[in-house]
Amino acid sequence: MSDNRSFGTAAEVRALDFLRAKGYTLLQTNYRYRKAEVDLIVRKENLIVCVEVKARSYLYYGDPASFVSKKKIKLLALAMDFYMQQMDPELEVRFDIISIHLNGKKWIIDHLEGAFEILE
Repeated sequence: MSDNRSFGTAAEVRALDFLRAKGYTLLQTNYRYRKAEVDLIVRKENLIVCVEVKARSYLYYGDPASFVSKKKIKLLALAMDFYMQQMDPELEVRFDIISIHLNGKKWIIDHLEGAFEILE
């Protein structure tokens, strides 16, 4: 496994731990639909949350959340539309970004709720 891949996997584990501590329940990891991959799908009460995890070892090139492209947003929306058709279309869906970076050896986690509305 490459260093970048293992760093990304470690970031997803930390993101999931962070969400669980906030009361979210895991439904799916690395959900794939066509060309889209959703890092985490979690639930809290009647809310299904699509979580894109972005991690960087440093912030030299900018905040990790800024690397979510419009194309990625469209793919995530498509994947979640299909997922919800299989699930319960009555539940509300929200799209979040968890941005993670290292400050020395400390992992810094920022949870951007309803991120795609903010990014538009």
